[in-house]
Amino acid sequence: MRKSILLILLSFVLGEAFAQKIGVKSNLLYDAMTSMNAGIEVGIAPQWTLDFSGSFNPWAFPENRKMKHWMVQPEFRWWACRRFSGHFVGAHLLGGQFNVGGMFPWGFRSGKMFGAIGGNAILEHRYEGWGTGFGASYGYHWILGRRWGLEATLGVGYLFLKYDKYRCEKCGRSEGARSGHYFGPTKAGLTLIFLIK
Repeated sequence: MRKSILLILLSFVLGEAFAQKIGVKSNLLYDAMTSMNAGIEVGIAPQWTLDFSGSFNPWAFPENRKMKHWMVQPEFRWWACRRFSGHFVGAHLLGGQFNVGGMFPWGFRSGKMFGAIGGNAILEHRYEGWGTGFGASYGYHWILGRRWGLEATLGVGYLFLKYDKYRCEKCGRSEGARSGHYFGPTKAGLTLIFLIK
């Protein structure tokens, strides 16, 4: 009797699990910045999903400009109505490594990211290290068709950074290991999604 009840309950749970949608995605903003990326989002409850995305940029550009990195970013999402439709809020973690120089419009100074407005700080230095942190995000998902969707996301949060700063982006001696704390944007996306039922 107990085995029969357990089998019936298990069939309901497995049926619900297999009925969940899965979304395969690519962030078009990262694509525009030459960063290969991919993500998968899985429905875990009627209004909850788990998103796991990552990006990788192995390229160096002329004059040794680079924004090499790898990053992973898992996120739990709560949807206001139903998953993969409309408004959502999320909580994410992130971590990765970077080697940047001569390219970004911002850099690191005294352990902090700063806007290099009107300056050449990032052109004069190369930064190599790692970072990890967390944040919160808000987004909206537009249904484009039976299987396709478009999602806009913006997140803010905290990063702990540990890096070496080099005098030039191509060569030079290290100016020493540094660490710092960053508060600000941690996620941005305009993401194309293909839904698998």
